[in-house]
Amino acid sequence: MFKRLDRILGGCLCVLLLSCGLAGAYDYPFADPYVATVVGTPTEYMEVLPAEVPVKFDTLQMFPERDVPGILWNLDELRYSYIRQKDPAPLIFLIAGTGAGFNSPKMQLMQKAFYRAGYHVISISSPTHPNFIVAASTSGVPGHLEEDSADLYKVMQAIWQKHQKKMEVTEFYLTGYSLGAAQSAFIARLDEQEQAFNFRKVLLINPPVSLYNSVLILDEMLEHNIPGGLDNFKAFYQRIVNAFADVYAHGEDVQFNNDFLYRAYEYRKPSSDEPLAALIGTSFRISSENMAFTTDVLTKAGYVVPKNLVLRRHDNVRDYAKVLSRLSFLDYFRGIFVPHFQAQDPSVTEAQLIKTLSLRSLDEYLRNSAKFGLIGNEDDLILLPGEIDYLRDLFGSRATIFPHGGHCGNMAYPDNVSAMVSFFADAKN
Repeated sequence: MFKRLDRILGGCLCVLLLSCGLAGAYDYPFADPYVATVVGTPTEYMEVLPAEVPVKFDTLQMFPERDVPGILWNLDELRYSYIRQKDPAPLIFLIAGTGAGFNSPKMQLMQKAFYRAGYHVISISSPTHPNFIVAASTSGVPGHLEEDSADLYKVMQAIWQKHQKKMEVTEFYLTGYSLGAAQSAFIARLDEQEQAFNFRKVLLINPPVSLYNSVLILDEMLEHNIPGGLDNFKAFYQRIVNAFADVYAHGEDVQFNNDFLYRAYEYRKPSSDEPLAALIGTSFRISSENMAFTTDVLTKAGYVVPKNLVLRRHDNVRDYAKVLSRLSFLDYFRGIFVPHFQAQDPSVTEAQLIKTLSLRSLDEYLRNSAKFGLIGNEDDLILLPGEIDYLRDLFGSRATIFPHGGHCGNMAYPDNVSAMVSFFADAKN
């Protein structure tokens, strides 16, 4: 529903950027976390990876009897990708971050890096992605780390059952970035009970400590940084589009990728953090809107779409999009998420649910299991003050924390790719 807006923002998120310098021996080019989060790693600074890998795409039907509303007609089969090595090798499952699909740029980055290093790779969308919500979510209400991770675990087993005769696997590994990193921890704990894979190594890349805290931070980036507040969002968005058009007009053969973002950064730099923070918040809001709309329609929650209204394939959803654009994740949490769980158990409170949405609920397990590793950034924007220190203490010598890179901005930088691959290579050897 919001694909067009998401694509435009994906191409112009850095039209209004700050200047930033280098810092220390770590030579990732952006010391400003807002710039790093949006621009990522321009090609000239990236790890050189194969331009093409023999990736294959497939689908899985987890709920063949599910009655899918017409507006969601093309989401009933879960899409994923995989790559096979010719010889026996470990298999790594990759879990995407909030709202991201199995083939998002960061997932493709990891896919190429691990394939080059000699691994089979299976890539799975986030449980907050509309396709996963419709095709693989048991409840249709994403956001609960334990339940979403259980759904992921079922999907992983179904994919493995489908491909195990064609993959010679020596052992299993698991990793994810952002929300996918937090879910990887919960999947690993579940796997120790059910032992479908017996993961030898699990890597968390830029995880939130508290999902609740992190999404509130991202919501506030939008709500607190648009001049005049959300009432002026339309004008703010139009300025983004105009600025994007201006940069495009000065470019040659412009493509919507990190190179474009870097060129836009060089071309135009704002005088403060606010515009960039608002753009990051806008990008997250789009993911949140997609998730909330899909959940509302699928579960008939009556959040925005009336409960008794069945949206058909070609129905106009513009009015619902306008309403959703003004609703935060906190609105989703209180309007759909909490009521869903309280319908199952009326004694459940918001505070109890918030507590479960955190790595702190797995503290003892993560602290004492040698199979886990962490890659993080000192200046990760989705962490509250003190949370990076908690992660450093939690993982100890198993943590690699870079001095800057924002939230996942430096994933393609050579030092980061090396850290990611080396973590599993140590186990492989």
